[in-house]
Amino acid sequence: MKFGYTILYVQDVPRSVAFYEDAFGLGRKFVHEAGMYAEMDTGTTTLSFAANGLAKSNLPCGFQENDPARPPAGFEIAFTTDDVQAAYDRALAAGATAVSPPAAKPWGQIVAFVRDKDGITVELCTPATQS
Repeated sequence: MKFGYTILYVQDVPRSVAFYEDAFGLGRKFVHEAGMYAEMDTGTTTLSFAANGLAKSNLPCGFQENDPARPPAGFEIAFTTDDVQAAYDRALAAGATAVSPPAAKPWGQIVAFVRDKDGITVELCTPATQS
């Protein structure tokens, strides 16, 4: 088994693509012409967006929509960078909501948290070192 991709269910796929380009410097890999699905170029694991409407058709049992006015869901996505402060500042300038500014963690990483326009938690951190 190999981890293939993460799909984030969002209100507006083109808006999310534009936000992740501006906030995190990602490139678009694929955007479906109907605007219901897109993939970002993130390296070996793909980050995808699917419209809430598509999620509803795929998940007939229902799901909890992401909402910036509510507490975040119990997951996060993370981007590694050598300059967390610059990444944090860029994300905020692009419209992310501040959660936690960059801070040194006991295990040696610098970590910050923001929420995207759908309220999804995004971690910005230095690469983890192995002891």
